[in-house]
Amino acid sequence: EVAPDFNARFSATARAYRYLIFNQPTRLALWAHHATWELRPLDAPRMHLAAQALVGEHDFSSFRAAGCQAHHPVRTVHPINISREGSQVVLVVRANAFLQHMVRNFTGALLAIGRGERPVEWMGELLAARDRTQAGVTAPPEGLYLTRVDYPAHFGIPPPDSDFSHP
Repeated sequence: EVAPDFNARFSATARAYRYLIFNQPTRLALWAHHATWELRPLDAPRMHLAAQALVGEHDFSSFRAAGCQAHHPVRTVHPINISREGSQVVLVVRANAFLQHMVRNFTGALLAIGRGERPVEWMGELLAARDRTQAGVTAPPEGLYLTRVDYPAHFGIPPPDSDFSHP
């Protein structure tokens, strides 16, 4: 049981998402609905470097869905990590809150950077533009997972066993 003032969405103080991308020439049939597939080579360290522009408190209007119902676009992104694990490129991001499609829009821009189509600095330029039309495509939903939600201690909800940086 929880207190009457508890709300699973609005009482949260932080959330973390993981986005899985299989980066190889052939699509894996068993992962078709569970991860995104990119056949062109991705430079994960380059993507990681670009993503660091997102860390901190910013206006994320460039990464907000047109139908987003949030009252304001300011969010605080904490650690963001992009790494390669074999043929998987894994994005892990934590924030105080997310806008609709925010992680998928980050990922769409980062894929363009990882393929070498855009410079690393483009992520910072998109953030500064505050214009969704500049940020490119929204990555597919396959591969996006909510991995953690934190709540204030007074609700008595124990924190998850894992931390934000690991799968």
